[in-house]
Amino acid sequence: MSSHHHLGAGARPAGHALVEALIEQGVDTVFGVPGESYLAVLDGFHEHRDRIRFIACRQEGGAAFMADAQGKLTGRPGVCFVTRGPGATNASIGVHTAFQDSTPLVLFVGQVASDQRDREAFQEIDYRQMFGPGTLGLAKWVGEVQDADRLPEYVARAFSTALQGRPGPVVLVLPEDMLTTLTEAPVLPRREPAQAAPSPQALSDLRERLAAAQRPFVIAGGGGWSATSTAALQTFAEAWHLPVGCAFRRQDLFDNDHPLYAGDVGIGINPKLAARIREADLIVAIGARLGEMTTGGYTLLEPPRQAQQLIHIHAGAEELGRVYTADLAIQASMASAAPALAALAPQVNGWSAWTAQARADYEANLVAPAVAPLDMAVVIQTLGRLLPEGTIYTNGAGNYAGWLHRYHRYTALHRHGRTQLAPTSGAMGYGVPAAVAAALLQSERWVVNLAGDGDFLMTGQELATATGYGAKKLISIVVDNGTYGTIRMHQEREYPGRVSGSDLFNPDFALLAQAHGWHAQRVDRTEDFEPALQAAIAAGRPALLHLKLDADVSTSRTTLSAIRAAAERRLQEQRS
Repeated sequence: MSSHHHLGAGARPAGHALVEALIEQGVDTVFGVPGESYLAVLDGFHEHRDRIRFIACRQEGGAAFMADAQGKLTGRPGVCFVTRGPGATNASIGVHTAFQDSTPLVLFVGQVASDQRDREAFQEIDYRQMFGPGTLGLAKWVGEVQDADRLPEYVARAFSTALQGRPGPVVLVLPEDMLTTLTEAPVLPRREPAQAAPSPQALSDLRERLAAAQRPFVIAGGGGWSATSTAALQTFAEAWHLPVGCAFRRQDLFDNDHPLYAGDVGIGINPKLAARIREADLIVAIGARLGEMTTGGYTLLEPPRQAQQLIHIHAGAEELGRVYTADLAIQASMASAAPALAALAPQVNGWSAWTAQARADYEANLVAPAVAPLDMAVVIQTLGRLLPEGTIYTNGAGNYAGWLHRYHRYTALHRHGRTQLAPTSGAMGYGVPAAVAAALLQSERWVVNLAGDGDFLMTGQELATATGYGAKKLISIVVDNGTYGTIRMHQEREYPGRVSGSDLFNPDFALLAQAHGWHAQRVDRTEDFEPALQAAIAAGRPALLHLKLDADVSTSRTTLSAIRAAAERRLQEQRS
């Protein structure tokens, strides 16, 4: 630590300077769970309570998910504070989600005092090892602030690192004694990301390849999008009359009602859309990593050399050429890439029938077979009808999310802001905290969380956070089928009839919500859903609807009994 003999009037504890630095970066809300390792920062939040608020969550995993939702909603780093050891291990799920989702996030971790390091002091962990940065780490960078005078430098670097290239999470570690040290160091100005732009040569090459194509297809995904860039993406698609699909859980990058929208390229993909991507002669991937979920387990495009011609545009140099051999790789941020594409002079093309059929396939996929007694497709359609455009939808992981992905029509980012908050990391428990964060950060908008019964109870304690901080326009819908449905589906397919570990024993979710001061109701039949939803909208406080679903209703396409029968037939054939 630096020694200060002559501190002037500008001196304050480093914990206060940290809060000032956050305010300078435009942060007005942070999420966390308090801990004794960073009391000096909590005191800083009290000092500056008129400009920034600390929202105390009930578990650090929930707090980190809330910060991820904040990063997605604002495009600026979400901020989370946790204490050392148990606090950091609980928060790591949100850091992993932010990494896989390309969400800018800064996690601040209180650390043992510097004179106790490396003794395995109370709750001590080496976070540079734990969050080990790298292409398969948990964070983009892990820094530890040893000197109070350098704290503003570390904070500014954390914000730049989280935002630049492929956005992602950064971890800053704060020794307890550093935070109480007085410093005169001024905070640094707000950081904006440096944007990589496509070269003129790359754009002219792209234009030639596109003009020569017969069956082109655009896949938009990844992080770093803004209202300006999604509007530019739409302009580009319209000028060239291109069919557009959105990568896994990125359905709010393109208006789902737009005549060029062809559907989501993720889990539970429309089989006709999967076939179309395989048949395409040119894929223009904009921002998407083309990960396992978007490529159907690396089958729609087969690495390392896919059958289709590929133009891959991504902000991260390390991502280009990592999995796929692109015919044209362009390192560019979405802020630069999308406007550059929109400015390209279009060429007369011959794929209007191809594009029209892609849209027709999407619309046909919205038509749902009737299911009794509770029809999830009707539930999703009713939500879309009764709640305003621009409502934010959140979910975690599980088969139940497939109904939302298939039947809900998301609006694009440039029309109402983000409308889909969902983890590409497949993290269970994401949806409830994300919805609570959205309801507190953008209180003028409606927020709907769809959760499975397994998913909900992973972070259901954050209902208390919603109540405590006055969330209003918030509805959580729990789809309860008494099972870890995705796992049960895989079990029936691989080991038919041999159920193990996937049954759930649930509370009365409506009573649980009422205990938190929420409005709540149970729904067992399709015809009861609409009146229950209307009552939830009118409640004037957070509301939970507990939907009882038969475990046999596995996905939006099939049932457990059908999966089991098919598996038994397959095993029968193998034996004969």
